[in-house]
Amino acid sequence: MVNLTIDGKSVSVPNGATILDAARQLNIHIPTLCWLKKISTTGACRICAVEIAGVDRPMTACNTPVKEGIVVTTQSEALTKARKQIMELILLNHPLDCPVCDAGGECDLQDTCFELGVNRQHFKSEDVNPPTIDHWPLIQQVPSRCVMCEKCVKVCHELVGADALFVNDKGDRAYIDKRVDHCIYCGNCVAVCPTGTMISKPFKFKARPWELCKTRSICTLCPSQCQIDVHVKNNEIYRITSDDDTTSNQGTLCIGGFFGYGYVNNTKRLTAPQISDKTVSWDEALGYLTKEIVRIKQDHGPAAIAGLSSPRLSNEENYLFQKLFRAAIGSNNIDSEARFGALRSLRALNKGIGLRGASNRLETIGRADAVLVFGADPSAEAPAVDWQIQNAVRRGDGKLIIANMRRIHLTRFANSQLTYQPGSDIELAQGLAKLLLESDLVDQDYLNLTVENLDELKSDLAGIDLDQVVSATGISLQQLQEAARMIGNATNVAVVFGGDIHRSINGVAKAAAICNLAIICGALRHEGGLFPLDEKGNTQGLLDMGIYPESLPGYQPYGKKKEAFEKAWGCTLPEGGLDADGILKEIEEGNIRLLYLAAVNPLSFPNSVRWLKALQQVEVLVVQDIFPSVTSGLAKVVLPGATFAEKEGSFTSLDQSVRPARQAVHPVGESRGDAVIFAELMGRLTQSSTLYSQHAVIQEIQSLTDLYQDISFTSKDWHSSLKQAWQVSDKSLVYQPISSRDEATGLQLLVGSSMAHFGTTSAFAPAICDVEPEGLLNISAEDAGEVAVRDGEKLKVTGATGASAVARVRISPNVPKGLIYASTNFSSTGIAGLLADGDNRTTVQVERA
Repeated sequence: MVNLTIDGKSVSVPNGATILDAARQLNIHIPTLCWLKKISTTGACRICAVEIAGVDRPMTACNTPVKEGIVVTTQSEALTKARKQIMELILLNHPLDCPVCDAGGECDLQDTCFELGVNRQHFKSEDVNPPTIDHWPLIQQVPSRCVMCEKCVKVCHELVGADALFVNDKGDRAYIDKRVDHCIYCGNCVAVCPTGTMISKPFKFKARPWELCKTRSICTLCPSQCQIDVHVKNNEIYRITSDDDTTSNQGTLCIGGFFGYGYVNNTKRLTAPQISDKTVSWDEALGYLTKEIVRIKQDHGPAAIAGLSSPRLSNEENYLFQKLFRAAIGSNNIDSEARFGALRSLRALNKGIGLRGASNRLETIGRADAVLVFGADPSAEAPAVDWQIQNAVRRGDGKLIIANMRRIHLTRFANSQLTYQPGSDIELAQGLAKLLLESDLVDQDYLNLTVENLDELKSDLAGIDLDQVVSATGISLQQLQEAARMIGNATNVAVVFGGDIHRSINGVAKAAAICNLAIICGALRHEGGLFPLDEKGNTQGLLDMGIYPESLPGYQPYGKKKEAFEKAWGCTLPEGGLDADGILKEIEEGNIRLLYLAAVNPLSFPNSVRWLKALQQVEVLVVQDIFPSVTSGLAKVVLPGATFAEKEGSFTSLDQSVRPARQAVHPVGESRGDAVIFAELMGRLTQSSTLYSQHAVIQEIQSLTDLYQDISFTSKDWHSSLKQAWQVSDKSLVYQPISSRDEATGLQLLVGSSMAHFGTTSAFAPAICDVEPEGLLNISAEDAGEVAVRDGEKLKVTGATGASAVARVRISPNVPKGLIYASTNFSSTGIAGLLADGDNRTTVQVERA
């Protein structure tokens, strides 16, 4: 620790701290413009100048490290004079256009001028500022307002790793410019700008900050669930910000968090209940639906009714959904899209090592010595994971190893990019595990403690032929050995895997192989951990609530734990139950008469063509959603639900943190919160209360499961997460050899998520669609040349199911020859129809459209 005195007060701070850090610890205010806690210091504005005894000139507090025994003065007549003069120089070419400036009322420059009493410009100079830059999507730049603090440049470079912004020209002609092709439109440059230089075009001239009502909430577009502030006027969201450095996301947002709110205000929203395309009252709609449920139960039995729920819904809503079906309807035919993704990883992790999700808190990734990203694109699936990885490998000394079928945003920071052939995921995981063991890069004592059949593990891996691994993966032995050394030499290892793994038809086997690799490399030993990613917002919460027939809430086996729930709910629960595959098959055979779709559209599932044909056969199709779709057009009953901003609810992030989403606006039209709809329908079916109480639902979950036990939901702000890193017990892990493999022949189509979009909801957000208005086929220049298709032209793709889709081409250096990558964020492209049941990859034929 270093001891110093500031304004007569003594303080001790860590070695390496700055004078500003020490002053803030004493709650001594020093004005700043260019300083931002989460980026490196610049000392550009010099407003934070202080005096140090024995030093003959003022020093900038933000980037001057403390020294033992120094005496600092932060307020004096000389400092006030110097700060005023500095501010006047900053204002040299700054226009006095506060009445029309979009930052009026929340401008740091304006506030600092007021604090220092600077109300005029004493200096004159030639105006050399370039004109307003208005051709960038979503963001306008006004160089004349810029004070060259470089916060925007540093955030772009240091936090999000885009390197889009840079200082153009020199001296008084310098201004902030952008490499537009590098920009990911996260909006962080707008958020940190201390003036009205960087402006959000969707918010420009819409409102003054003092007119807006601000509600603290969370973004639910992805499983990061970053904390946000929702700004509302006249029951409309005008913008979203996040400026609190103490939050889980440290005030950083992605394009979805900053610009994605537009879907809430979209005029295409469903606003009233419908029966057979006729607008009706809620009483009519729920009354009709209740009668149809009762009729079908009487005529065909409750097993003729099925439902699919959504990771877009809150924990409380998903809990009520499964209770509605199991207790009120008497059917255990419930599932979700997690069947084709995250549930596969959960099965592997839960069976192998007892995990229900990530093994550690998200911020531990940022402290890892090595990060292995396997079959995932964190920048697209969970941006906060991307930021933590950059904390580890750019601001820290960690090594980054990326194993993927294509290059991703994080590849530019990778120490090793292992681009493997489609279908060779398991061989790669086993090959790395074998190299770790053979090279003695493992903690033998740890393995003896945690792997029950270690000899079998060693024998199994000894049988792995590294030549075959090289042949299958297309990765050289030298690359594999180098990656194994970086992983094996690290003390704290984080293993991140995602949609490419668990959305595959062999997702369970692939997740198990990666889990075994994580055990061997010690990812579950110290900090770091194992982190499965899923693109959807509340997938963890959906699985927690038991939205699959095999499990009751809290991961309690359905067949073994029914009695406790029967007693609590006062009913007899049904036997058996169909998953999504079983529901589809029974619809086709005419046995499912009523299908309830809650905030989910099966046309985004693999083999969507088969689903579309099946939906047309359903006698009573119920669609509860926020936007019209092809599916809602087939529905007998349409119920308008609410968005995250229109209701109260809790959501569970990828690291099992539970946070509240707060209601910021009233539901549009006659739409209702989904929990309110479920509660009323359940009440009508059971002839009990139809009122919804979030508090009562949470208490019920706490009483029946081990979830939420450490949360006080009565407080205004509550938060719960993993209490500690996952701990192993003696002989707790059992290694299971995995040998299944995908066969990949011919040109392969791999589907996943776009960096700009989240699910299909963001396709209704106008600002995001300004950046990416349609689904694209990412293809290598070599493959594009063979078909004679150019960038921006359309390509027809035909999959193994026989279905075809037409979309525009983006020739990308990130996609290797033999692979096409497409997002499923636009269901209208029909890409999901090309895939076989439950898979995320298929062999395709291509031709010019």
